[in-house]
Amino acid sequence: MTDLFDFQAHANRFAVMGNPVEHSQSPRIHRLFARQFGIDMEYRRIQVDTGGFAQAVSHFAARGGAGLNITVPFKVEAWQLCRRPGNRLSARARHAQAVNTLRFDRKRALFGDNTDGIGMIRDLENNLGWGIAGRRVLVLGAGGAVRGVAGALLERRPDSLTIANRTAPKAQALAGRLSADGFGGNGIGVAGCGYQQLERTAFDLIINGTSASLGGGLPEMDAGCIGTHSVVYDMMYAGSPTVFMRWACANGAGQASDGLGMLVEQAAASFHLWHDRRPDTAPVISALRATLST
Repeated sequence: MTDLFDFQAHANRFAVMGNPVEHSQSPRIHRLFARQFGIDMEYRRIQVDTGGFAQAVSHFAARGGAGLNITVPFKVEAWQLCRRPGNRLSARARHAQAVNTLRFDRKRALFGDNTDGIGMIRDLENNLGWGIAGRRVLVLGAGGAVRGVAGALLERRPDSLTIANRTAPKAQALAGRLSADGFGGNGIGVAGCGYQQLERTAFDLIINGTSASLGGGLPEMDAGCIGTHSVVYDMMYAGSPTVFMRWACANGAGQASDGLGMLVEQAAASFHLWHDRRPDTAPVISALRATLST
């Protein structure tokens, strides 16, 4: 972590802000990216207290900061900051109503983006080889993590997208907003429901967007949603298969993966926004996986 009140100017200065943030892999990821291009950059962790996010961003800009990654619980606050006059949002951040990447433009104006969705898509399609177009997709959860990726999933034109959540109205509200934003057009079925309302039919792609795996828990979905052709993706990651991955495979899922690749791919999209260079993610994913496995 670093001192928010160190006003010494630094070129090419970046950081990740969150609470908690001490275990973030972002500094290592971005240093590995920078090494690929010979870029001299500083990247730190900054833990921010509740209620102090806007001030922390302002101080970072005053110290010559060039960009920030934003993690829980400040992604919605970052989106709200970027809605202020003089600041801007990308289309995907507007749809997600959450921001995970900030770039400081001229006169410290903010540009907010959300790279979570494209990060997951690139991991699913490029790294894992799992197609989305024409598939029946089930997403578990309706919080900020799911809001960040739902639009990107629909842009890949699945046959349908079902959002299931412990509280059905929250899932239904998100599905309704996605349809209102035009994502449900062209015959794509978008629906929201509670876990108990899910049909006992196998989905092609099941994405766990809840944080249950962090506490060793499981979403309350029925195993009837899993078939031998189903591929299962947990947005959380760990040194060994998550509890959700193990449960899904025990109930017949054909393949399962955690979200480590998504973490690296969303970081690569942030790096590209800041430096206009696209890093090679494969060696970075391998390096992190080796560290987590030891």
